[in-house]
Amino acid sequence: MARISFSFLCPASWYFTVPTVSPFPRQRVAFLGLFFISCLLLLMLIMDFRHWGASSPRDRQYERYLARVGDLEATDTEDPDLNYGLVVDCGSSGSRIFVYFWPRHNGNPHDLLDIKQMRDRNSQPVVKKIKPGISAMADTPEHASDYLRPLLSFAAAHVPVRKHKETPLYILCTAGMRLLPERKQLAILADLVKDLPLEFDFLFSQSQAEVISGKQEGVYAWIGINFVLGRFDHEDEADAEAPQELVTGRRRTVGILDMGGASLQIAYEVPTSTSVLSPQEEEAAKILLAEFNLGCDVQHTEHVYRVYVTTFLGFGGNFARQRYEDLVLNETLNRNRLLGHKTGLSPDNPFLDPCLPVGLTDVVERNSQVLHVRGRGDWAACGAMLSPLLARSNTSQASLNGIYQSPIDFNNSEFYGFSEFFYCTEDVLRIGGRYHGPTFAKAAQDYCGMAWSVLTQRFKNGLFSSHADEHRLKYQCFKSAWMYQVLHEGFHFPYDYPNLQTAQLVYDREVQWTLGAILYKTRFLPLRDLRQEGVRQAHGSWFRLSFVYNHYLFFACILVVLLAIILYLLRLRRIHHRQTRASAPLNLLWIEEVVPMIGVQVGP
Repeated sequence: MARISFSFLCPASWYFTVPTVSPFPRQRVAFLGLFFISCLLLLMLIMDFRHWGASSPRDRQYERYLARVGDLEATDTEDPDLNYGLVVDCGSSGSRIFVYFWPRHNGNPHDLLDIKQMRDRNSQPVVKKIKPGISAMADTPEHASDYLRPLLSFAAAHVPVRKHKETPLYILCTAGMRLLPERKQLAILADLVKDLPLEFDFLFSQSQAEVISGKQEGVYAWIGINFVLGRFDHEDEADAEAPQELVTGRRRTVGILDMGGASLQIAYEVPTSTSVLSPQEEEAAKILLAEFNLGCDVQHTEHVYRVYVTTFLGFGGNFARQRYEDLVLNETLNRNRLLGHKTGLSPDNPFLDPCLPVGLTDVVERNSQVLHVRGRGDWAACGAMLSPLLARSNTSQASLNGIYQSPIDFNNSEFYGFSEFFYCTEDVLRIGGRYHGPTFAKAAQDYCGMAWSVLTQRFKNGLFSSHADEHRLKYQCFKSAWMYQVLHEGFHFPYDYPNLQTAQLVYDREVQWTLGAILYKTRFLPLRDLRQEGVRQAHGSWFRLSFVYNHYLFFACILVVLLAIILYLLRLRRIHHRQTRASAPLNLLWIEEVVPMIGVQVGP
């Protein structure tokens, strides 16, 4: 009897031998149909596995590149699937509103919303700034809503009207408001909560207008930069561009250093297990550590981050220069009184300032006291004079101003430096980007040693960055020395630390702490989106339950098909056995009748 053999070579060699059963043509057709369906399912399974894990690092890198290019394009306000959010940064010198948008959540319950800054028809960021700061409304809090009206009107003109009622608005006030008495802060916020909903339809409540602490601001800045760099992505395999991972499936986050004109901030992730600390250090660590969950499911602890964040008021570049001038003025005048000298009292006998370029003359005035100075461009001596301003203590875990600093694993860490860290390295020295301590020290020392006349001539010839001005040229020597001291003596970074990147833009866009703020505020919104998507799928077409969207259903169907094939093969075997037993007597009868005839001889 003829037999049909099938061989499946993947994933193992499976051989099935099926007898042909001519009395059942329909069953043969059904069997062949099931066979082709199973082959198709196996092919889909192989392709799906390739889609899961075989995405090459080059493909992922290209996808990220396309996403970054898309970030610079005009936002499609006609897309009904886009959602919007507003963040008002009420700073000390002014207020700015940022308009963000995000598409529907991708369905992965571990991912944050893909929030980006909105861009207008000219592909420019949708942001508007007004002056002065909202703290100017301290004595007239009833006009606080009038103060913010231009910003909200600007945002309302860019966000589609149909989206206004579902667009959250966050008003976050920083340093300027923190300096006001609490009663004045509350009066300003109360006016905003009462009057703004009467004029604008944005999603806004009392909890969405607040004065944030320096710690919160630092955390938001840390979230923003790590989100833009993709460090919150959780993958089983790291691609070629990914850094070393902190734990399995979790990427190593980057720390931030941000030096403005008045303050300095540092923020970085710390491991959950810390070294043994004294009770005082333990209490200090609790105050300076922020722990939060960035996954949309609070049950997944792999999304919990512990971040050390500290703000140092008075340690910014401009404020540090004022503190330095106060120090020089007081020490010089005290020395003059003790020794009878007249240093700095006239232009002919100036104080020789090591932190100014050679030959530069300047005047320091404090409360009717005048000190004449002239630069002598000694960068090393400048650093030595700045050391007392760091206000360090003798404890090993203390950094600037004697504040506790959580240990940093310098062999497995990465930092980004913004603002003054970038200006000091790029505007004049033109070595921004990857920071190298010895190279920076040599370039800064050479700059300080140049004559002021030479520097001004180079500036006129356009040899410095377009962002450099005379103020930058004048105080570059001081600020570079201050940055160097803060980094290596204050925060204890090794002089040859290789993983500091100074930057102003990340992927061609400025990263603001407001991005981190809206990411943090909306970190649980994906749960709502996923529930809504589940309801839509329950009433949607059958295609939404296809193998692409539900892999469990895919495997279940494969098992059902294989089980059906096995049952069909068993049935064919039983039919074959029955036919064999039924035909056995007939065969024997045929043999009994025929065999005797073989020996019969036919006579002539």
